[in-house]
Amino acid sequence: MTTTIRTLQRASRREWRRVKGILRTESVGGFILLGATVAALVCANLTPNYYKGLRDTQLGFDVGSLHLSLTVGHWTSDGLLAVFFFLAGLELKREFVAGDLRDPRRALAPIVAAACGVAVPALLYAAINVSAGPEALRGWAIPSATDIAFALAVLAVIGSHLPGALRVFLLTLAVVDDLIAIIIIAVFYSGDLKVGFLIAAFAAIGVFGLVVRHWRRWFEHTPWAAWVVLWPLAFLAWALLYNSGIHATIAGVLMAFTVPVEADDPDHDLAADLEHRLRPLSAGVAVPLFAFFAAGVVIQGPSQIVDSLTSSVGLGIMVALVLGKMIGISGGTYVVTRLPGSDLHPDLAWVDVVGVSMLAGIGFTVSLLINDLSFDPSSPNTDTGKIAILSASVLAAVLASLVLGARNRHYRALEADEPEGDDDLD
Repeated sequence: MTTTIRTLQRASRREWRRVKGILRTESVGGFILLGATVAALVCANLTPNYYKGLRDTQLGFDVGSLHLSLTVGHWTSDGLLAVFFFLAGLELKREFVAGDLRDPRRALAPIVAAACGVAVPALLYAAINVSAGPEALRGWAIPSATDIAFALAVLAVIGSHLPGALRVFLLTLAVVDDLIAIIIIAVFYSGDLKVGFLIAAFAAIGVFGLVVRHWRRWFEHTPWAAWVVLWPLAFLAWALLYNSGIHATIAGVLMAFTVPVEADDPDHDLAADLEHRLRPLSAGVAVPLFAFFAAGVVIQGPSQIVDSLTSSVGLGIMVALVLGKMIGISGGTYVVTRLPGSDLHPDLAWVDVVGVSMLAGIGFTVSLLINDLSFDPSSPNTDTGKIAILSASVLAAVLASLVLGARNRHYRALEADEPEGDDDLD
């Protein structure tokens, strides 16, 4: 007898408790991120010289050929975002070791949906910019990632009664999305490779992995130990990888992969402990500071916005994020449900999937990062990309709110008929 695979089925109690903790932190982080974005736009337009001067202030030092004298903007994009990517790496490993991605049947839908949610926007962007020249085409990966903090913040406001399965699906989808974006950055947006620094960086990451595994119980029970031992090692690995030509945020992911995940012993799980300690730092400090220095664009009037959004780069980003994400994720999920022995969970409707797919069109943190990596800072495409990312994210949030808001009212009306406590079950 063939077992039916329920796409977007409910999470287990343990998984749902873990996800709810992430949702709370990321939702709050999303509102902080929104505040940082507004502050960036206000500062960039009211005090442009001060804003630019602060962003371009040099900090750090150089030691021989080890270059660590960077601008504040670079420290936030290459340094602080490494914390964000370290958490993304922890979440990826946890999903594959102890989460939904451990089960190939449950992993198939978010993996296929995420892959299609990257491929379709990239193809749409490329199709719109195919005749715009090689510089414009360098931005093909800008609409690849979903900003989970912003998306979950919107979901927290309009989706209080939506099924937990949708939230788990969005979070898992974003995790896979981040993995694809990380690979894209490592492969397509790294500079000239310096083999010596690269070997030294991998050696430092290896030492980090040995230390974190050998003394993991000590790090679990002694919170200060990580700051004294692990993070200096992490900074060394980051600095070496930065100077190797590989984008430095990748160091965060590689180090996260070395942290052991205790799937059967949650009380002695260093990965969960580090995630619990670092997530507020990432969501409340690292990502908002990056947004403050990355999202500030001087807007000289409505005509500039219109020109940006009607240019090939701006239009490509808008179409890719708003339509491409929806088509790719919904289409990928539909393909999975057409496989033999698979279907959509009967408690859900396709309009739910479409709404979540629209929400995934909120591309912000990683999109801004790839935008800065794609274009020269002096190129008008840099500001065009930022305006398009912000506009597309707002439009995606509005459209998703309309769809999911209506579905939220529907599920609120049905909630009284659902047996108490069933919401956390498979």
